[in-house]
This record gives sequence, structure tokens and C-alpha cells, in this order.
Amino acid sequence: MTNVAVATSSRLAADAAREVAAAGGNAVDCALAAALLTMNTEPGVCALAGSAFITVWPAGGEPVTIDGNVAVPGAGLADDERGRGGFSVSMEYGGGIETLVGPGSVAVPGTLAALEHAWKKYGAASWQSIFAPTIRATRAGFPLSSACHYYLGFSGDSIYGRSKDGYEALHHEDGTLCDTQSPIVIPNLSDTLDAIAKEGADLFYKGELATTLSRHCRDGGGMLTREDLAAYRAQERTPLMTEIGAWQIATNPTPAVGGAVLTAMLIACRSIKGKAWNPDSLRQLIQSQQACLNFRKERLDLAADIGAEAAELIRLARSGQLLARWSSASTVHTSVVDSDGTACAITASSGYGSGEMPNGTGLWLNNCLGEIELNRRGLDAGPVGARLPSNMAPSVARRDDAVLAVGSPGADRITTALQQFLINYLQFDMSLNDAIAHPRVHVDTSGKEIRLMAEGDNELPDVGLPVKVFPQPVMYFGGVGAAVFKQGEGLSSAVDPRREGGTCVYEH
Repeated sequence: MTNVAVATSSRLAADAAREVAAAGGNAVDCALAAALLTMNTEPGVCALAGSAFITVWPAGGEPVTIDGNVAVPGAGLADDERGRGGFSVSMEYGGGIETLVGPGSVAVPGTLAALEHAWKKYGAASWQSIFAPTIRATRAGFPLSSACHYYLGFSGDSIYGRSKDGYEALHHEDGTLCDTQSPIVIPNLSDTLDAIAKEGADLFYKGELATTLSRHCRDGGGMLTREDLAAYRAQERTPLMTEIGAWQIATNPTPAVGGAVLTAMLIACRSIKGKAWNPDSLRQLIQSQQACLNFRKERLDLAADIGAEAAELIRLARSGQLLARWSSASTVHTSVVDSDGTACAITASSGYGSGEMPNGTGLWLNNCLGEIELNRRGLDAGPVGARLPSNMAPSVARRDDAVLAVGSPGADRITTALQQFLINYLQFDMSLNDAIAHPRVHVDTSGKEIRLMAEGDNELPDVGLPVKVFPQPVMYFGGVGAAVFKQGEGLSSAVDPRREGGTCVYEH
């Protein structure tokens, strides 16, 4: 029997993976079950009708990334029907953000197509068994996590007040937000999930549910059509590959940009010496982040040919020119490995949420067209069917005697969190827990002024940037989850102390 190690976003999700493992599921089955549960029990943080990337490295096989990213909608629409139905919302979340919500912010969802594609190719358990823990939890009521409660404190009215069913599920009768750990039941959600478990993803993309979703968006001025849903396909892509020592690392390729940025950051730091951080290595780390994130902002985000620009970013990193030239939402993640040597990493997002829940579905829709910091092209984001930019970078690393699955939520901190974890674990040989918990830095390029954000007691070098120091580890710096199998040592997993999370090691 196959044994598994799981790192995911909640205890409930880890239990879902354990249940599927006990029924004979492999690493992919368990990752799908845990990811499905987190997407449907983390209101505000994620939702099923969004985007996901799945990186799988099967034992004895080649790594694959399954692209379930959201796509530009509008198939069959005239030009004057595009770019409507979006509403600007400002929130104090994250120090102050502006995003677009409403039917016009909804992109073509890809998550469910990616989940089904991964299951058909790699799964050993039944499709219905993967859904069973989530259906049970959404029917009985799931606890509102502290991360959800925190975000909904900013968005509960302005975004999640757009749906009567959704608003009432998250609020008391007096209009106050439900408390942390309060049981949440979202009307109709368990029935929708039960129908998908029985009929498959075609119900969502081609059946009655597709009609409901598209009609809701079109009636509100949005662009999502039945043709968009029927045409959507998850796509297999060859991962970007790099190495640290004896480890080969496979991560998300273009047209997503997260994997390319992470790869360039790792390449730029391969010459770091020693087994611990010091001012010189921290300076190199910070310069690599500043260079790569500046390159992304100036070149990648609006590129007509993302693949060519990503290749140039990696070329500059390999040649050593990158540092000299460029130094001036929310997501959930699940990592699973099994004792056969297969690893699966899934990262999913629905943006900040559109606030839209079509009647009778229980499904919140994404606002990925409205994520201004990622989709700088706006609501009319380009050719119909084109994938939107994404910073998600679920990754798998392998050497002769071990395999590792890892990823992180955290918007533009995803790549910097993973960069530091991978250097800590693969290069400095820290323990899994220490590699995740170690204080982090992040070069913030989101505003008019570039700033260095730093945790804890790092001995920071002078890099010519204004510095904001957080005395304790905070959620801002991501939430790495990692699972590893080593021959002779077995299975282990760990989650980030900066966020809630759940782990389990299941051995028959």
C-alpha cells in the first residue's frame, strides 16, 4: 500500500487527504482531495470557480504542469459588449488595495478542468471519493478560519455583500461577520459539488451549470459565455527546470510568470556559499529579488510574447547580467508526496473574489480580470481564450534518493517565499520546519517606492532601500507548505507558522 505525507492549508483538508489515502489513493488523489476541500471551505481566500496549477512528478516518469489558469472570456461577443460590468472597490486589506469586482471581473474558470485532468491521468481513487470529504464538510458546516475571518473583515460587505446567499452564510442576522471557528454552511454548495462528483466536470463546462454561470455574468454585463466554458481545456505544459546541487526543480512554465521569476531568482543565488545566511548572502538574495521583480514589472506583465521575455529573464540570470542590469489575493496550496516517489503540488486562486454567486449554485466566482496588480491590461484583457498572468508556482524537486513537493500562497510573495525555502532546505540543509520558519525578506515593488520588507532578527546589509521590519513572522510573507519522501528516512511534511495549516503522514 502507498503511504503519503501531506502539507495543506487546514486540518480539515489534511484529514480529507488521509481519508483518500486510507481508501488506496496515491499522492495525486490525496492532493486533489485536500485542494478541493480548501477551495470550498476558505471563503474569500479561494473558491472552486477560479484558477489552479498542478505540478506532478510521477515516480519513474517526467514532470508535468497542468495549466488550469483562468482565461479571457467573450467568445461570440461584439466589441461593444466587452469591458463592462466591473465595479471598483477599495479596501484597507494589505495596507490598501483597489480591485475590480462584479460580473465583468469574472474570467473563464479553469480549476475544475485541471483537477479532472490530473485525476484522469494520474489518479488511482474514484472521482466521487475525492469529492466525498468536501461534500460532507460543506453540508454539515465547516469552521471559519482565522485567515478567512481576517480578509472578510475588509471585504465582507464591499465584495461578499453582492450575493444574498453568500452574505447571509458569512454574517449573523444583525449583519456582523461570523466569528472565527463558527460553522459555515453555504446554501446549495454541497448539492452542486455532489452533482459534479456524479457527472464530472462536463456539468460545469457544458451542462446546466454552465448555462447558469454564463447567464448570471451576461445578465450583469460580464463577458463569460457558454462558448467560453465549452471551449475551455486544461493544458499540459513542460515545467521549467533548474537545479540546486543534486536537486532538479520543476516549476510552473509560461504563460504563467511565477515559475520563470522563481527560476531566475534561484539561478541568481546559486553561488551563495556556506550553510547559513550572512550579510553577503542576504545582499545577493535581496538583489536577486529586486532584479527579478523589477524585470517582471517592466517587461513580463505587459509582454506581447511572455515566453520570449521569460526566456530572456532566465538567460540574464544564467549569464550573471541580471543583477547588474535590473537592480534599481489570495491563494491556497497543497503539497503531497507518496512512498512510491510521486509528488504533486497544487496552487489555486480566485483572486480577491468577484462577490458573484449565481443563484442556486453556492459557487463564488473569481475576479481575476479585476486583479489590477496582476492583470494590468484591464477587463478587456486580450484575445479570447488567452491565459491571464499568474504568480503561482507549485513546484516539485527530485534527487536520486528523495522527492519534494512545495508551494505557497501570498500574491507577489509566492516566488520570494519559495526562493528562500528552497535555498534553506536544498542549499543550507536546514530541517524542513526550520527552512520554512526562518525569517524572510521581500523586495516590494508594488508602489511608487521600492521597499525592503524584512522579518525578525535577520542581520540586514545596506542595500540602499528603505526598510520595514516586522519583529515577528507574519502572514504577509507567504505560507509555504512542503512534503518530502527520502529513502531510508521516510515521509515528512511541514506547514508555515505564518498561517494556519494542516499536515499528516499516513502509513498503512
